[in-house]
Amino acid sequence: MIGACGMVEAAPAANNDFVTVKNTHFARKGHAYYIVGANFWYGGYLGAASGVGERARLLKELDNMKALGINNLRVLAVSEKTEMKSAVRPATTNAPGQYDEELLAGLDFLMAEVAKRDMTVVLYLNNFWQWSGGMTQYLNWFEGTPALDPNVTKDYETYMQKTAGFYRNAAAQAEYRNVIAKIVKRVNTITGKPYIEDTHILSWQLANEPRPGNSKSTPEEKAVYVKWVDETAGYIHSLDKNHLVSSGSEGLAGSAQDAQLYLDAHRTKNIDYLTYHLWPKNWSWFDSNNPSGTWDNAITKSRDYLNSHIELAKKLGKPIVLEEFGLDRDGPSFSIKATTKIRDRFYREVFDIVYTRAAKGDPIAGFNFWAWGGAGRAANADYWWKPGNDFVGDPPQEEQGLYSVFDSDVSSLLLIKEYADKLHAIKR
Repeated sequence: MIGACGMVEAAPAANNDFVTVKNTHFARKGHAYYIVGANFWYGGYLGAASGVGERARLLKELDNMKALGINNLRVLAVSEKTEMKSAVRPATTNAPGQYDEELLAGLDFLMAEVAKRDMTVVLYLNNFWQWSGGMTQYLNWFEGTPALDPNVTKDYETYMQKTAGFYRNAAAQAEYRNVIAKIVKRVNTITGKPYIEDTHILSWQLANEPRPGNSKSTPEEKAVYVKWVDETAGYIHSLDKNHLVSSGSEGLAGSAQDAQLYLDAHRTKNIDYLTYHLWPKNWSWFDSNNPSGTWDNAITKSRDYLNSHIELAKKLGKPIVLEEFGLDRDGPSFSIKATTKIRDRFYREVFDIVYTRAAKGDPIAGFNFWAWGGAGRAANADYWWKPGNDFVGDPPQEEQGLYSVFDSDVSSLLLIKEYADKLHAIKR
């Protein structure tokens, strides 16, 4: 039903084309649905008709991913304009209530093309990190405090502690819900189809990597975070009865290493499945300058992290998706000419655990590697992004080429295809 401003009211699902949760697994069109996914945060940007848009490239990227067996994309739905240099430009939200309709139409174009290829998308609606503006920019708007850029301050503990104030700021939360409603109730300008009725949306996601605060989060901060997850997810479900809702959590690494907090945040009926991320280098398990000396430790910890979260999902009786993981190129180097032997070895370890546990019937529902760089290329000698450069899998707060999988990384692509075929063959 069309409401005011061309937005739509929630409508019940008319068919089984929507991704649903059946016990501890996903189902779609009457069959088990395993995610073989890529992070493609900039997909909506490429879909814009002009400016930063590159529609011809977008079609090529989608075709290439589809050919590999990739069936799911994790995409940034909204970004916030900010003065921080390590954030993407332009942004979908220029100020509270002021939207860049051309960029939002780019998201429409992406969704229209995804539908033609029968892929699905996870759309995240905020960001705990600064590279798209995110929660720290909301606090700038509504508290007047400077948006914090940890690329500049090098102080992540303070950044995380202050950014978590977003959950407690009533004005920021009200505007965030306005943005949620703007996207969830949107009508696609390309297809005329309301997003609520789009079977190619797998889930709405509260944010990219929301955290309760820093490593020393207090019981009060944790309680605020759990309440925010529950109530925000409930709000999305009140707008849209058709789609799943997820948190975007990294798992224990994003829960102050508190398993009970992670369980409490995902126990609510408003969260349909669990998410987790795996970053051995970022978490200092792996040293790219000493790969042989740190590999065994990194893989031991990675295996434990991968498997322990599947056990946590069992406790809640819900599916879980490994929706981010990555490793850098050999050297280490950001150059596309550098080999990817260590990364490929890491990917195989990860893929094998996901596939083996899924084949046994455990609640692991698939993966999204970080991230699809495709035909994008770093433009600058220092590998840092500037406005007008290609978008790649690495957002502007990281060197371009750090974790991206490019269309010339043949060994990585073949590995993805190998495990895509295996996961798609699982019958449930």
